[in-house]
Amino acid sequence: MNKSKNCSVNNIYKLDGRVPVMKAIPFGLQHILAMFVANLTPITIIAGAGGLSQAEIAVLLQNAMFVAGIATLIQLYPVWKIGSKLPIVMGVSFTFVTVLCTVAANYGYPAVIGAVICGGLFEGIIGLFAKYWRKIIAPIVAASVVTAIGYSLFTVGARSFGGGYTEDFGSASNLLLGTITLVVCLGWNIFAKGYLKQLSVLAGLIVGYIVAIIMGKVDLSVIFSEGIISLPKLLPYSPEFHIGAIFSVAIIFLVSAAETIGDTTAMVSGGLDRDITSEEISGSLACDGFASAISALFGCPPVTSFSQNVGLVNMTKVINRFTIATGAGCMILAGLLPPVGNFFASLPESVLGGCTIMMFGTIMVSGIQMIAKAGFTQRNITIAALSLSVGIGFTATSEIDLWRIFPEVVQSVFSANVVAVVFVVSIILNLILPQNMEVEKTEE
Repeated sequence: MNKSKNCSVNNIYKLDGRVPVMKAIPFGLQHILAMFVANLTPITIIAGAGGLSQAEIAVLLQNAMFVAGIATLIQLYPVWKIGSKLPIVMGVSFTFVTVLCTVAANYGYPAVIGAVICGGLFEGIIGLFAKYWRKIIAPIVAASVVTAIGYSLFTVGARSFGGGYTEDFGSASNLLLGTITLVVCLGWNIFAKGYLKQLSVLAGLIVGYIVAIIMGKVDLSVIFSEGIISLPKLLPYSPEFHIGAIFSVAIIFLVSAAETIGDTTAMVSGGLDRDITSEEISGSLACDGFASAISALFGCPPVTSFSQNVGLVNMTKVINRFTIATGAGCMILAGLLPPVGNFFASLPESVLGGCTIMMFGTIMVSGIQMIAKAGFTQRNITIAALSLSVGIGFTATSEIDLWRIFPEVVQSVFSANVVAVVFVVSIILNLILPQNMEVEKTEE
């Protein structure tokens, strides 16, 4: 009797506790499918800028799946102080695409590896000492960053809904496929009962994938095109170290750290309904950094927390670590078994867009809820209002010339990164504004 209670499907709503394996796998798989393609896309872009061949890129894609699975397990079940014990899914970060493309084009792909190793160690060490600087990340700062993350993902969801970066972006077939997927997700969420209700994204992905096959948008022949088993390759490139490349990448690691703080704070607030602890911030950042250094040893760009999965946690409230670990196991299998990886990677962008567009919205709503929880004092309103208006306004594509007088390294960090600008402005305001800004009422 006790054993059945200790291993219950109801544990999906608890951080710890066992869930029956066959019940856990669909929830873990849902998390992986929500981020799988986004995990692979940055590598293709960066490796292409470095002049790598398709065969070389294929090796890196396989390595990335394996590394993402390992990094996720470390987040879930920490090694020493590295890891947060939170249901965070790790994957290759889009944040580094611009700077690493520049490094790859100017210095070659081995310089990318060297810069990521150094930058990862830099973030990891900073993370270990988070308790000494965490106080500058006040609740209103974290809330503003989370809101900015949600806002920044809206265009990502819209791009996926329309078909991604393809020639037929916005075509009727892509929009139809995205709409069908979204309707299935909503319908499942309305009509499913009990814990099955939380599998709405997986239901949408499955139905969307089947419809995509019928529409001829999936090439099933590529699934078995690379053999059955292939081991990840350690050090496919010998790292090269260039000061300029290391410096610029290290700065972006600080931006990535801000996003990780926002992601983990949003997930703890929305999924666990409490405030994040210094230990959790420290562990998540340490995992981000040191796992990125390991990723570089496998020839891959940095890994970080994935906002797609934070949105999924906030939407479903499924926070069980064991459940997410089954998804990490699926990623590791995808790295060892090319057909599995190819199957996941064949999921059309429109299907992903139909599932993720609402999840991204939940992140922004979580940010708004966090602002309300921090309190609408005059000081908090000033920090949130100014940081968001500057962050969103100054990084809009139409206003990008605002940054033209700044050095190239500053432009690469801030000109199109709303999260970075919101983070810096909110931190500065939190440090310089007086603690009491309330208007005193005077008696007439």
